[in-house]
Amino acid sequence: MKVKLIAHTPQPEKVVAAAAKLCYANTGIDELLEGLDAEKSRDFVRMLAELGHESPTEHASFTFAAEGVSRSLLAQITRHRIASFSVQSQRYVKMDAFAYVLPPEIEKIPEAKALFEQAMNDEAARYEQLTEILKKEHEEAYLKEGLAQKEATSKAEKKAIEDARFLLPNGCSTKMIFTMNARSLNHFFILRCCNRAQWEIHALADEMLKLAFAAAPALFAKAGPSCAAGPCGEGKMSCGRAAEMRAAYAALRAQACGGEE
Repeated sequence: MKVKLIAHTPQPEKVVAAAAKLCYANTGIDELLEGLDAEKSRDFVRMLAELGHESPTEHASFTFAAEGVSRSLLAQITRHRIASFSVQSQRYVKMDAFAYVLPPEIEKIPEAKALFEQAMNDEAARYEQLTEILKKEHEEAYLKEGLAQKEATSKAEKKAIEDARFLLPNGCSTKMIFTMNARSLNHFFILRCCNRAQWEIHALADEMLKLAFAAAPALFAKAGPSCAAGPCGEGKMSCGRAAEMRAAYAALRAQACGGEE
């Protein structure tokens, strides 16, 4: 898995502080902004967090790029609706010898790992075979329609992989670029940094949190599972490790900002 924060709102904490102060200010925009340096913006955003005033944080957005993640993860992350996604297409991109994600619990058992890898290799071979069968059929049809060889071949392959992709497994890796605002991100972290989250999206969430916190510490000062900043939100399904999680996410934030939270 590789995760990068490739863009975010310039001066995100200042933008959020300005949006919040504007609601109660009797001054012009220029004057309002001039009174907000980095330190004042950060302090104001921290105060907003203490008050639970979240709506101004929607004005700051963060764009991440992720690769080496599975289509299984894709199905989970796109359930977070207040976000924008661009994902590598299996309809237009031929998955030759596709890469895949190997779950840690499978990897640590040699017999299970061997079985998993063989299954993935078999699926890749079947995908190639099916693509070629479909491509040949479509190519002949396009040639009969009068298309030139080059165009017929190109169109035939595109049409072939459109159906051949139905063979591809959930473990097939993909890549994506996605954007969330700070409010949505904090909600995402509550759900996906939780011990009960599926391991892959949990790992992704932790990497995203490090990057987001380094870019805007005040906006993500309490980011993490609900138990990292308050009571566990899982009720009777709680893992019972709240103290351990609080310590882990305090350490994660400290690491993200170079050792000082």
